Amino acid sequence: MNKVPMTKRGETLLREELADLKGVQRPRVIQAIADAREHGDLKENAEYHAAREQQSFIEGRVKEIEAKLSTAQVIDVTTLPKSGKVVFGTTVKLLDLDTDEEITYQIVGDDEADLKARRISVASPVAKALIGKEEGDEVAVTTPKGIREYEILEVSYI
Repeated sequence: MNKVPMTKRGETLLREELADLKGVQRPRVIQAIADAREHGDLKENAEYHAAREQQSFIEGRVKEIEAKLSTAQVIDVTTLPKSGKVVFGTTVKLLDLDTDEEITYQIVGDDEADLKARRISVASPVAKALIGKEEGDEVAVTTPKGIREYEILEVSYI
């Protein structure tokens, strides 16, 4: 079974979601099903069907999160040696050489990626091009918008 890289933050968020699903959402939907059963005929009971659908979603999400956590290789970037190299979990400040715009990204696992929050997947073209490079290196990245060139200004282990 392949290990999937995940930051400490990503693991914490998944564990919190799992606790909420098991401790809050699941009991609430079980109660909703019980309440709907009291209303009689289940074939025409929309509340019952909606609650069962919600229960199915919750159980599917619980299984999905448990599977992700079982294959996760949690990497705490703050414990890594500060070598100035770009590795999984580091935060990288880049200079777009075409636009002179500074951009900061954190390289995270697939499930944690959120472009709006400046967290990119380790599997993305930008992250793949950056991994293993050091501060001061220039990197050419093939993106859907064409080739982009960046200079690595700073690598942070935060």
